[in-house]
Amino acid sequence: MEISRDKKRLIIIGIYVIIFFLFGLLVYSWLKPDPTCTDKKQNQGEEKVDCGGPCSPCAKTYSVQDLIIEEKVFVLGGQGKYDVMMKVSNRNNQVGVKNFSYRFVLKDISGNILAERSGNSFVLPVESKYIIETDLESKVAPDNMEVIISSSEWEEFLSYERPEINIYNKRYDLVSSGVGYSEAKGLLRNESSFDFDLIKINVVLRDEAGNPIAFNKTEMRTINSGEERDFRLLWPVNFPGSVQGVEMEAEVNVFDSETFIKKYIKDTKPFQQNK
Repeated sequence: MEISRDKKRLIIIGIYVIIFFLFGLLVYSWLKPDPTCTDKKQNQGEEKVDCGGPCSPCAKTYSVQDLIIEEKVFVLGGQGKYDVMMKVSNRNNQVGVKNFSYRFVLKDISGNILAERSGNSFVLPVESKYIIETDLESKVAPDNMEVIISSSEWEEFLSYERPEINIYNKRYDLVSSGVGYSEAKGLLRNESSFDFDLIKINVVLRDEAGNPIAFNKTEMRTINSGEERDFRLLWPVNFPGSVQGVEMEAEVNVFDSETFIKKYIKDTKPFQQNK
């Protein structure tokens, strides 16, 4: 059966189209750039754009719970002076706060600011800690206190071990002779394998109902691994209430030195870069 001229023409055109298509595909595959981990495309088996597969692992994204203020109290610390305290909690398992800002504000019954104190601190993963400031001056007795936390800088802990710093022989006594009303004593022992330049100690005194009635803080410098050292905190004047419980905590800022972080926390990553 003889093929008509029109059909022959269509077949020839089709063959040319296929040849040009294959030729163009060959040229494109020859000229197109190889996929990279910076081409802003999800290709070459990447899990997401430019990460996973042959590229660097994709960063994890965490849902972070804000810091929680569990307790906040102010007490009379002397003539025209007040001590303030808050207990802040980080309930996140794998992220700590490298740095955050806080502000204590004492107010009168009308909401006017009588005194305030600002500072910076840190919180480790799954940690509750005290923050204490002493000797805020006010000629008027405060009616209430506001505590503000801001500028939290989160950081991921991929491998973490809490510093082994413990306090033993905790005692609270009235001062029988000499200067001052009462004192708290303890023995701090560095049971970690690291030396610390600075260790802070917070002490909270509570009454029979568990209410904080006085607090104080001190610092100890250059505590080597295995070293133990006595410390003492003094309350210069009487304060209301009967002390029935003494809480003491020691803290070390593992974020303070980059060398220390690399040495002590095996792998850390700024949390802001995980997003």
